[in-house]
Amino acid sequence: MDTSIRTKNNYGLTALLTFLSLAFLAPILIVFYNSFKGKLYISDAPFQLPTSGTFVGLDNYVAGIVKIGFIKAFGWSLFITIFSVAAIVLFTSMTGWWITRVKSKFTTALYFMFAFSMIVPFQMVMFPMVKIANILHLDNPIGIIVVYLGFGAGLSVFMFSGFVKSMPLEIEEAAMIDGCTPIHTFFRVVLPILKPTAITVAILNTMWIWNDYLLPYLLIGSNYKTIPVAIQYLRGGYGAVDMGAMMAMLVLAIIPIIIFYLTCQKYIVKGVISGAVKG
Repeated sequence: MDTSIRTKNNYGLTALLTFLSLAFLAPILIVFYNSFKGKLYISDAPFQLPTSGTFVGLDNYVAGIVKIGFIKAFGWSLFITIFSVAAIVLFTSMTGWWITRVKSKFTTALYFMFAFSMIVPFQMVMFPMVKIANILHLDNPIGIIVVYLGFGAGLSVFMFSGFVKSMPLEIEEAAMIDGCTPIHTFFRVVLPILKPTAITVAILNTMWIWNDYLLPYLLIGSNYKTIPVAIQYLRGGYGAVDMGAMMAMLVLAIIPIIIFYLTCQKYIVKGVISGAVKG
């Protein structure tokens, strides 16, 4: 009897998870097949698969790449994402290690400040942030990396700190006895051990920064258009939108991040669990 009930529960759970998977995948599939349809047919029948009369091949992709300067936008997105994620991983891992190992009122307060920053909505700080960024001349592709470091530090420091708490202190003490300085100890001993959490932090921040629209739009605007910002320029006057080109550019925008996520997803759960462990 128990086996029968358990089997029914498994079937029910499988059906529920299958339904949720299809619900999450459906918007991506709709965007994908609409990218091969003429723009007039997308609005009239968005859920209809392409037919011989509506199929336009790669015309939408070619038109979108030319209209928004996709190659240049892709380059700026790649540049900002790579260097922002690298800065976040490097500096927050060092910060998480330091505030965990150095026990003082200052480091405790600093830790809670990082934790508090995770619950502050971006909309509350975006206008003063833009003003300060303009004053400090951070409204450029280099400056936005500093801004991303600030916004990505909260969760990243929290995860690294949790992982460091689970690390045996004796490993670092042995390195110190062997003559390592704190810098050498971090890069030669601590950072390799932090690899699972570092990969998780890199994945989460890559998906966020690559897909972010609001922060690049507010800081660097049309001067250095990233892909999400560039796609918005497909909107014409009086609300006209080239839906075909927009669908095609959305597909090109999500393909790199999907490939990146599928390649690295096995590290996410491991890194999150490791970062949640307390020593």
